[in-house]
Amino acid sequence: MAEGKDTYDDQDRPLLAHLLELRSRLIRTLLVILVIFLAIYPFREPLYTLLAGPLRKALPEGATMIATQVATPFLVPLKLALVAAFFVSVPYVLYQLWSFVAPGLYRHERRLVVPLMVASSALFYLGMAFSFFVVFPLVFAFFSAATPEGVAMMTDINEYLSFVLMLFFAFGAAFQVPVATILLVYTGATTKQALAAKRPYVIVGAFVVGMLLTPPDIISQVLLAVPVWLLFELGVIFSAYFVRRPREAE
Repeated sequence: MAEGKDTYDDQDRPLLAHLLELRSRLIRTLLVILVIFLAIYPFREPLYTLLAGPLRKALPEGATMIATQVATPFLVPLKLALVAAFFVSVPYVLYQLWSFVAPGLYRHERRLVVPLMVASSALFYLGMAFSFFVVFPLVFAFFSAATPEGVAMMTDINEYLSFVLMLFFAFGAAFQVPVATILLVYTGATTKQALAAKRPYVIVGAFVVGMLLTPPDIISQVLLAVPVWLLFELGVIFSAYFVRRPREAE
């Protein structure tokens, strides 16, 4: 019985060590997000004013944003500060994720960790910037122009925040396509030639993803689908430089 118990403990230790490491990394990540949140919180109202800029420019003259619930003016800037803290900490979150996975990788695979982490962070922020500076003005101008005559466009601040955060996450995630493409080729799951042959399916899939991840308007769907397709092409081009050599594969 004692021998069986020792064997059971030996088998459980690696799993327990991984769980403890995961807990430690999660705690550190949450602490970093909390510190950034405390730094951003005093600027929550100017931050929301900046975020609402694209809609306010598109509103008809005399129209304003509204709050339909009593606690909304307090809760919405608070929610924005918390989400903004997560956005700012994305590089650290990715670092903790890659650091947790790295011990299970080969030495030549670990060399990709830093470049892919930097690329993932940069592409995430690029997707957010694209949605803010390109997508928002076009979408809100379209919505404002499409408002029926006799209807006052007065957007609730909570609904607006949910709308723009959804677009931020959608574009930030969609802009990870080059990283995903490179990983697929590098791990041997597919090849550059096979990906290029599936280009028509990727284009159709990009528009399906745009339909699922964006609001039900054709402008935001197209503005997400086209960059996803172009980023796929970029990933296919760069994947040629990340093909494992036979020696590395062994």
